[in-house]
Amino acid sequence: MTTSDTDERLIEKGRKLFAQSWRFTHASPSIESLPPMGAIEVAFAGRSNVGKSSLINALTGQNALARTSHTPGRTQELIFFEGPEHAPLRLVDMPGYGYAAAAKTKVASWTELIHKFLLGRASLARVYVLIDARHGLKEVDQEILKTLDRSAVSYQLVLTKADQIKPAELASRIAETEAALAKHPAAFPQVLATSSRSGAGMPELRAAMVRLLEERST
Repeated sequence: MTTSDTDERLIEKGRKLFAQSWRFTHASPSIESLPPMGAIEVAFAGRSNVGKSSLINALTGQNALARTSHTPGRTQELIFFEGPEHAPLRLVDMPGYGYAAAAKTKVASWTELIHKFLLGRASLARVYVLIDARHGLKEVDQEILKTLDRSAVSYQLVLTKADQIKPAELASRIAETEAALAKHPAAFPQVLATSSRSGAGMPELRAAMVRLLEERST
């Protein structure tokens, strides 16, 4: 089977997986309240207002699955979503980081929750770190990448809002982001560009998760 055939197979398998019904199952404001480990988990991290909830909704084709808000810092818990019963996969929407307007005590609490989750969750197979394509990597993103490097959790960078910049600028942003990842040993080298609005990049992101499931089940 060629690489192209494999990609097409994974894309189709991903389409079928995410075309099924997904549901909210759990909200954890603390490490102590996390659901039991079992299903393979993929988490979505990113600065506040980077579009995590919108991306989860676009992935699943369910516009109201993850709560979106124009107010940064709205998600203050780890939010878990599960798909069909035969698919051992959970999606985790993490609190946004880097929101300066929130109370410092709240920011410290969210940050501690994020870091503890990343460092101590054996069922966490990959973290997708979302970066706004219009702005690229910021210093606050680098802190999360350092934590991921320490925890040795596999992670991949996903550019969001890719439809809001010109193709040449997007290509440049992908190249500079991939170059920055060379310093991070736990990072997946390929950067995905997505748009929740147009659906661009969603088939490839779904396929990446299917590949992860297949690797974990062998």
